[in-house]
Amino acid sequence: MSTTKLENMAATKLKRISNLSQADSNQIFECLMPHYSKENLIACFNELDGKKAVGIDKQTKEDYDKDLDSNIEDLIFRMKRMSYRPQPVREVLIPKENGKSRPLGIACIEDKIVQLMTTKLLEAIYEPLFLDCSYGFRPGRNCHQAVKSVHDHIFRNRMNYVIDVDLENFFGSIDHGKLLSLLRLKKKDERFLRYIARMLKSGILSEQGLRDTKVGSTQGSICSPVLANIFAHYAIDIWIKHQVQPRMEGQITIARYCDEFVICSNQEFDAKRIMLVLPKRLERFSLKLNEDKTKVVEMHKSKYRPYSKPGTFNFLGFLFFIGKTRTGVLVRAIMAVSTAFFIKVFLLLRL
Repeated sequence: MSTTKLENMAATKLKRISNLSQADSNQIFECLMPHYSKENLIACFNELDGKKAVGIDKQTKEDYDKDLDSNIEDLIFRMKRMSYRPQPVREVLIPKENGKSRPLGIACIEDKIVQLMTTKLLEAIYEPLFLDCSYGFRPGRNCHQAVKSVHDHIFRNRMNYVIDVDLENFFGSIDHGKLLSLLRLKKKDERFLRYIARMLKSGILSEQGLRDTKVGSTQGSICSPVLANIFAHYAIDIWIKHQVQPRMEGQITIARYCDEFVICSNQEFDAKRIMLVLPKRLERFSLKLNEDKTKVVEMHKSKYRPYSKPGTFNFLGFLFFIGKTRTGVLVRAIMAVSTAFFIKVFLLLRL
């Protein structure tokens, strides 16, 4: 069967799940494991980038492809018997600009296949449910749109106060038990959930040896972005929309790119109230604010004075502040990364 036909068959089945989720937000999915079929897993294998780094078993995509049918059939056999266990990920440290490093986990090729199929199923279920304020790692959405939404909130909707939120180690703080409890709200397939639990607890192999992953979702895993979005959807987005907004005196909005988010308000009193309850809300989900970096920033043009130091906040590498320009625009977003990328965003935001 051709690669294109396999991909079309897989997409059709996922579209049915998405349609069910969109038609009924309370839809419960009870039987997901049959989607780990030979056709679907081969389609996922074909989507993987063969040039990516290999896992601890050193097996490349080319190696796995030499006996693809047999390998996939063996994988399915083990999954049906619940004997498939994801291998530990290989940790790679990526240097950061501040001199520190960001750990990334590199999974084995077989685990990547399962992760990709799991991601597709989760996206099919949750994409119709995610709110418009969420922009990170979602199909058809990107950081440009997130930055533009923040610009529009402040400039067009006159949001005078911005809560610049910084979370401590979001990916590494995701509580496995709480995440699985949230997943059970939409899924009753315990075998599917057990494999997600096994993936989360597969362990990390670094230069210091093997360590358990009792908490957190490894960055670099194909599944991590969608799992993080699901966790933040329940912990932050729904809470803001259904519990916080109705209790505010003025208008508030939120823009979130995975673990980075800002809350905009046109009332100082509302912003201060949110700042008081936000740590308690996050604590319920085992998340923690970085109190040294989380702040309320005044973006009120009436309080701006020439030559005074304006309040600023950084969102996705863009610096927002109040100030005068030759064109008279009061809100500016300046990126301190690359000139070419800045020009694109400059045109996007119509500054």
